[in-house]
Amino acid sequence: MANDLSTPLTGRRRQRREKAAKFHFPLARLLFIVILVILGGVALRLVLVEDPDGGRPSQEVAITSTRDGNTIARSAAAGPATITVDPGQYPADGSIMALPAPGDEAPLTGPRPGGFGILPDLSEETSHGAIPRMSGTGLTPFMAYRRAPGPALAANQPMIAIVVTGLGINEQGSLDTIDQLPQEVTLGFAPYGRSLPTTVAAARTAGHEVMLEIPLEPFDYPQNDPGPHTMLTGDTPRENLEKLFWLMARFGGYFGVINNMGARFTASATDMAPIMEELGARGLGYLDDGSSNRSVAAQMAGANRVPFARAGRVIDSSPARASILSALASLEAEAMDSGSALGIVSALPISVQAVAEWSRELDAKGIALVPASALMK
Repeated sequence: MANDLSTPLTGRRRQRREKAAKFHFPLARLLFIVILVILGGVALRLVLVEDPDGGRPSQEVAITSTRDGNTIARSAAAGPATITVDPGQYPADGSIMALPAPGDEAPLTGPRPGGFGILPDLSEETSHGAIPRMSGTGLTPFMAYRRAPGPALAANQPMIAIVVTGLGINEQGSLDTIDQLPQEVTLGFAPYGRSLPTTVAAARTAGHEVMLEIPLEPFDYPQNDPGPHTMLTGDTPRENLEKLFWLMARFGGYFGVINNMGARFTASATDMAPIMEELGARGLGYLDDGSSNRSVAAQMAGANRVPFARAGRVIDSSPARASILSALASLEAEAMDSGSALGIVSALPISVQAVAEWSRELDAKGIALVPASALMK
């Protein structure tokens, strides 16, 4: 005690600091240890507990397709489409077949169709999926999947064919189009829809013949892009054929293809020749949409025995009702003058409605509405 009292004030302060240092609480170290324990616990939970949702509540909900409200789509999904034969026009041994005329319910003779009405003998498996081919007996997809033209061809009656393009991407819109249009209208499907096999089957079940749209390079590509797997003039023939095979495998049951754009590609004989050669070898037709005067498709089709036609008019280049009806009237005049006419129209609702109404009055004018295949040479 005497020592403490005799110790200077500064000395006492120094002693207190030394004692405090001896009993200093390691707070920083303790916090570091706590953090390590927490991180270790989280890691052990992720490793030992098999719960990808982390304990969060979940519920499975059924997805309802827009196809459920359409009777044609339901009948197509329930089973394969039925392909029938006109015995008065085609032999009954299965060597040549066609889609049925209205009311014709004669059963198919020869090879039976598989899923969605696809004939196994006309299908070849590839790395991209099944693509059409000519059968060993010489039956072609063009003859098997086209719609019979009916009596108009034999009667030498003026004929008009209409091809509606751009179907398949919007499922419900495509099904509505199928419901509205007469069976003689040919339907072209883009290769990008999610439900193409069932939508195309619905079209064929309703009596329509169908075509595959193939994207070809326009002059202003890529600013104007037809879509994935567009065939390009800068690619090798092998590369373009691989793209063609991918496109052909999107769905089945089509009798031919129609170009989507392609002014640059169709003007190049070097690039068109391998494509036409492949179509000819597989027994498919080619329809030129008529958008380019420089197209060599007609010459290439003739050299490879490909059934071919060229559209003479885009009906809804101006998508207004008055313009569409005027274009249809011009198509009638062309048919009366030359015996036949072929028009292209998009799947816009206003275009589909105008064509549906116009077609009801066509027979009274002495003009027959026929499928596009009937005008392909």
